[in-house]
Amino acid sequence: MSTEETKAPVAVEDQAAEKITLSTKDLSAEDRKMLRGIFFHSFNVFAMYCGGARAGASGFMWSIWPAIERFYPKHEDRVDAMTRHSTWYNITSNVGTFCMGLVAAMEKENSEKPDFDTHSIDAVKASLMGPMSGIGDAIFWGVLRVIAASVGMALCADNGTILGPIVFLLIYNIPSWLTRWYMTVLGYRVGSNFITKLYESGLMAVITKLAGILGLLMIGAMTASSVKFNTILAIPLAQGDPVQIQTYLDTIFKGLVPILYTLGCLKLLKKNVSVNWLIIGTMVIGLALGLLGIE
Repeated sequence: MSTEETKAPVAVEDQAAEKITLSTKDLSAEDRKMLRGIFFHSFNVFAMYCGGARAGASGFMWSIWPAIERFYPKHEDRVDAMTRHSTWYNITSNVGTFCMGLVAAMEKENSEKPDFDTHSIDAVKASLMGPMSGIGDAIFWGVLRVIAASVGMALCADNGTILGPIVFLLIYNIPSWLTRWYMTVLGYRVGSNFITKLYESGLMAVITKLAGILGLLMIGAMTASSVKFNTILAIPLAQGDPVQIQTYLDTIFKGLVPILYTLGCLKLLKKNVSVNWLIIGTMVIGLALGLLGIE
């Protein structure tokens, strides 16, 4: 038998050994207890919404608390971890537990390795928000909820039975609960199995950079789609058509004013200006500009 033929079965065995499983039977009792805690805590992830600046940050901190409590015995380390997760968070709750499980695995690595780059935790978490929310919203809000509602309403329309709302809740919540649990386990297993190898191979630095770039792209896209600026102001000319200011602004840089305004708000936030003042100021500026024909 050739050397290549003997190596092939070994490679197949290594790949099988690294195969991700959704079972928790081979996990320790502490791991299972922690994952159950994250799973149950995740139901309150958006119970207290922290506004546009932080969204579900407080709920994420509550959800990930079983991992923080387990991996960081010292009070100072727990404070650092909770502060790290006080930033903006918003993923469809049905699938967001994948991010929670992955973050739990990364926090475990951080507690064991002094040279662990904690910025990678924020970068990976931010990079998951857009794609996972897109998938979660499409499946659970766009498909499953519609199917569950149509079945429930059909039952109510036929004979007015109480089974209508009950069937609606069952059709929607059973897949949701199963997804929450298995995504928690999957996220933790993915992190536990591969994060160490990523660091050893040097790929974690590349992934962190790419995740940061993706996060910036998501923020830029959100700014372009959410912050609008259109003006009807024009400069009259003695001869010819008036000069439309909006046309020249779009020629220089489409969306220039919205991005400058967003960056200005970001600078004020870094100077510890209250979000409430920024909201009030934005409302006042919007009303004033609206009177001038600027939307």
